[in-house]
Amino acid sequence: MNKYLAELIGTFWLVLGGCGSAVLAAAFPELGIGFVGVALAFGLTVLTGAYALGHISGGHFNPAVSIGLWVGGRFNTKDLIPYIIAQIIGAVLAALVLYFVVSGQAGFAGTGGFASNGFGELSPGKYSLGSALIIEVVLTAMFLMIIMGATDQRAPVGFAPLAIGLALTLIHLISIPVTNTSVNPARSTGVAFFAETAALSQLWLFWVAPIIGAVLGALIYKFIAKESQ
Repeated sequence: MNKYLAELIGTFWLVLGGCGSAVLAAAFPELGIGFVGVALAFGLTVLTGAYALGHISGGHFNPAVSIGLWVGGRFNTKDLIPYIIAQIIGAVLAALVLYFVVSGQAGFAGTGGFASNGFGELSPGKYSLGSALIIEVVLTAMFLMIIMGATDQRAPVGFAPLAIGLALTLIHLISIPVTNTSVNPARSTGVAFFAETAALSQLWLFWVAPIIGAVLGALIYKFIAKESQ
């Protein structure tokens, strides 16, 4: 159970830190951290979470990552569903905590988008479903290749969380304007429950696209790694 609890806590930290920065600090009057700050916050949650909990559970904190690592032969089948359940619970709990914090502000007028993901009218830049699908698939594929490469036994020891955290930061810098950046179905699910938009109706994309991307990334890395041996 320790590894499942570690995944729950790690995903909780990712959503609380990443989505919390977007909801509470991104546009704070005069001192807002903006897209760059939010991107950095997401990267830091994975970096710190992986160093703290990676040796217990592997530090997935993301159903797409767990599925990708399973496809890549790096993860046991028996742990796949429990990991995904733990990750979703962690994400929802973080969103609940964030909701309680937000609702305690004087003059609270609702959650609005609540850092949820979306396309069309729910996209920060009003990007289409096609654009959202492409960028989520491609960026999740690259994320999986980076994760598998950084954790390869031939890679420098001890630097994987740094590479993975910086990769997630870069991913957010690229795609916040398009989808508000998912590449993580649990992160998308947790906040969608509390958003006052149609985020739940679009949630399917932020499961389908990251999973497709993760599978592609794992297969590509597996092929490249095999060819280089």
